Amino acid sequence: MPRDDVILTPSTSAWSVCADLDAALFAPQAGDAADGAAVVAVVGDPAGPGDAAARATLDALGLDAEEVLATHEPGTTAGALTTVPLAPGRFAVRRVVLVGVADGTEGQWRTAAAAVGRATRGRRRVVHAVGGSATPEALTAYVEAAVLASWGSPRWTSEGATVVTHPAGEAVVTGTTDAAAVRRAVARARAQLLARGLAMTPSNTKNPAWLARQARTVARRTGLAVDVWDERRLARDGFGGLLAVGRGSATPPRLVRLDHVPTGAGDRTPRVVLVGKGITFDTGGLQVKPVDGMVGMKTDMSGAAVVLAVLSACRELEVSVRVTGLLALAENAVGGASYRPGDVVTHYGGRTVEIRNTDAEGRIVLADALAWADAHLDPAWLVDVATLTGAARVALGRAVAPVFATDPALSDALVAAGATTGETLWPMPLADTYRRALDSDVADLTHIADGVGAGAATAALFLREFVGERRWAHLDVAGTGRSDVDAGTSAKGATGFGTRLLLRWLEEMG
Repeated sequence: MPRDDVILTPSTSAWSVCADLDAALFAPQAGDAADGAAVVAVVGDPAGPGDAAARATLDALGLDAEEVLATHEPGTTAGALTTVPLAPGRFAVRRVVLVGVADGTEGQWRTAAAAVGRATRGRRRVVHAVGGSATPEALTAYVEAAVLASWGSPRWTSEGATVVTHPAGEAVVTGTTDAAAVRRAVARARAQLLARGLAMTPSNTKNPAWLARQARTVARRTGLAVDVWDERRLARDGFGGLLAVGRGSATPPRLVRLDHVPTGAGDRTPRVVLVGKGITFDTGGLQVKPVDGMVGMKTDMSGAAVVLAVLSACRELEVSVRVTGLLALAENAVGGASYRPGDVVTHYGGRTVEIRNTDAEGRIVLADALAWADAHLDPAWLVDVATLTGAARVALGRAVAPVFATDPALSDALVAAGATTGETLWPMPLADTYRRALDSDVADLTHIADGVGAGAATAALFLREFVGERRWAHLDVAGTGRSDVDAGTSAKGATGFGTRLLLRWLEEMG
């Protein structure tokens, strides 16, 4: 069994700010510094601020900056690392890591920090001598990326759940007094690591009831209100989509509601509703996936993990609007009670849907949650996050996610938030020319547009049927929600894509 502290409290460094470079470099070290105290300086344009930070760090350590730079010839491309060892016993640090930032754009600072995060994993203490040469936006990008890249996916062994790679024990940023910016950056990144840890939990542990319990634990730790629908309450209240998808599993579905209410909020305080797809494992149902397509399906609840992670950080980040998260949780399994092609499902609110493919289950559970949110929560903005379609991955790959929206201003705001966090969204059209393909001869509509193509767009059009007149956006993270390699800010496996961009969007409402 995975331990809660591995999943719910991802290990991150204790970050702090020290404006005085000398004080940070020569702070007393507990024990032998040989295994790990490191200093990170930056190099870029020889006449630019990055190079100045490198020289200042080397000078503070009593080294001849000109000699070191001439001898080691550190690379200046973003993420290029050069390590300069120091003599034992003389300093409180044993190595200087010089990292290139090229011409210092936010993206290049993010790339540099990702390299640093990996290079300093497991060190006891790391001094990041970057604050004086980075703009406030670049500093935020740097800290977020350093935290994310220091994380490695957990493993489950005979000794229990373990994390193979650990971040540095302590991280100190010098050259800045903006402790609040560093704290907020760490909070966003830590939330994204929570989403990753939940998504990477094996599905023989992670069923809908388990994930609902994790949501309760997160709520208790972070001051959220929580409410959970079990299968009996779902049946009583008319959530036919969740019940249909979860019917073939030995572990029944759940719907979880989480609420962040800021201090001083009243009835006029706007509400944002976030809905996450939470398929804890997806076999494809009776239309079974091929083996290769099923292996990674423990991450098919990444949308719900992202929503839970966002809610977990709202209080710490002082989000000023009311935020409600809905986690639509089910396992799409094969059994005697599994829903079938040709079935007609009655969703929350009464709309009927003809099932044409049991492997298009994500939109079925989302439809229930969206319809309930529209009917009961009066959201000013309604956003769903889902690993929904292979078409999104084919269209935009692993680095960019499509966003579909009924409101251009909402789409623009989400795209802009993603630009600040390195989580790129691409606006896609809700093309009404495809809507007629969702017509059904036996129900109000069907959920698959056979023979049309445009799978990501038609899935979004289906979801639009359940949001009423709300300002709504749909993030399809099927491509970006998982990384095939350990590179950049991502470890191999679940990425938690969307967590920080949604938090930035919510923070900017204040």
